[in-house]
Amino acid sequence: MSSLEPHIAWRYLFSKKGHNAINIVSGISAGAVAVVTAAMICVLSVMNGFGVLVEQMFSEFDPVLLVVPTEGQTLRTDTLPIASLYAREDIETVSMQLEQTALIRYKDHQLPARVLGVDSLFTRTSHMDTIITDGFFSVWDGAFERAVLGRGLAAQIGMNAHFTGALHLYAPERTGRINMLRPDLSLRHEHAFIAGTFAVNQVEYDDQLILVSLPLAQRLFDYDEHTASALRIQPKSHQPSEISRQKSAIAKALGPGYKVLDRYEQQEDFFRILRIEKLLTVLLLVFILLIASFNIIGSLSMLIIDKRESIRILSHLGADERIIRRIFLFEGWLISALGTVCGLLTGVLICLGQQHYGWLKLGDGTDYVISAYPVHVEPLDILMVAVIVLALGFIAAWYPTRKMKIEE
Repeated sequence: MSSLEPHIAWRYLFSKKGHNAINIVSGISAGAVAVVTAAMICVLSVMNGFGVLVEQMFSEFDPVLLVVPTEGQTLRTDTLPIASLYAREDIETVSMQLEQTALIRYKDHQLPARVLGVDSLFTRTSHMDTIITDGFFSVWDGAFERAVLGRGLAAQIGMNAHFTGALHLYAPERTGRINMLRPDLSLRHEHAFIAGTFAVNQVEYDDQLILVSLPLAQRLFDYDEHTASALRIQPKSHQPSEISRQKSAIAKALGPGYKVLDRYEQQEDFFRILRIEKLLTVLLLVFILLIASFNIIGSLSMLIIDKRESIRILSHLGADERIIRRIFLFEGWLISALGTVCGLLTGVLICLGQQHYGWLKLGDGTDYVISAYPVHVEPLDILMVAVIVLALGFIAAWYPTRKMKIEE
C-alpha cells in the first residue's frame, strides 16, 4: 500500500465539498466520537479513583500479605513451614491474629461482633494511628485487657473511648458438651475496657470489628498460644514487583496447606464487583459509541456521492477499484481518528482538572469521606479506549466503502 490513499483521504477531509451539509455531517460525526471518547475516559477514571480510594482505606488496616490455611479456620504457628517465615531476610514483621465471632455486651446492650485478637506486632503491619477516631490504640496496658472498637460498633453497643465500664465478651465452648438446662454455663467469658475507636469507612470493619489482645482471644475461643487464624506479613520492600515475588516465594515455601493473599485478594469480592461494574460500563459506552459511529457511515456515504466525478477521474488515471475503496476507507477512519484524539485530550484534561480542582462535588461534602469525585487516569484505559474507538471507526468506514460502486 502506497502513501497515495492516505494523502488523498487527508485532502478530501479538509477540502471544500460540493454541499456544505457534508462538512456539517463530518463535523458532527467527529464531534460525536469525541464526546463519547471523552465520556469513556472520564467515567473509567472516576471508577479508578473510587477503586484507589477504597484500596487506600483497606491498606490502612489490611497487611501487605496475609497467610491463611487452605482448609479449616486456624493454623499452628509452631509447625516447621510457619516457623521458617521468621527466618526469612526479606520479611520485616510476622504478626499473629485470631478472628472469630462472639457476643459482646455492655450494660443492657448486646450484639454479635467479629473479635480480632492481635499481638504486640500488629501495629507494624497496619496504620492504626491514622484511623483512630477517639481515644488511643491499646489491647493491653500492663494491668488490664483493653479493646478497640469500630466506630459504628461502638455506637451500636452504646460506648465510647471515655467510658470506664467493662465490655463483656461471650463465646460458646469449643469442646465439651452443652448444658441444656443452663446454656449460660457453656459460654466462655472474658471482659475488657475500651481504649479507643477506629474508622476505616467500610461497614465490615467499622460496624462489626472489635480488636482485643491475642491471649484474650485465645482464651475466649479456647485455643492455645500457638494457634492463630492468620499471619500478617510486612515485607521489607514495598515495590509491587518485589511483593509479588515474595508472595510466590512464601507460598512455595509453605506448601499447599496455606494460601498467601495480597491486599487485592484479601478484598477479592469488592474488587471483583468493581471490575464487573467497570466492564459493564465499558460495554454500555461502547454501545453508545456504536450508535454514534452511524454518523460516520452517513457522512462517508454522502462524500462518496459528492466525489463521483473525482472517482471517475482517478479511475481513468489508472487507479483500480481497490485503491479507490482504500481512499474512502481512510477518509472515514480519519474522521474517527480526529474525534478520538480530540476526545482523549478533552477527557484527560477534564480528569486532571477534576483531580486538582475538584469541580464536581459529592453532595455538600460533609457526609462523605471525600468532598469531590476521585479521579485516577490509567494509561491502559486510555490505550483501551483508543483501540476500541478506532476499531469501531474502521468498521463504520468499511461498510459504505464495501458497498460503493465504481463507475467507469
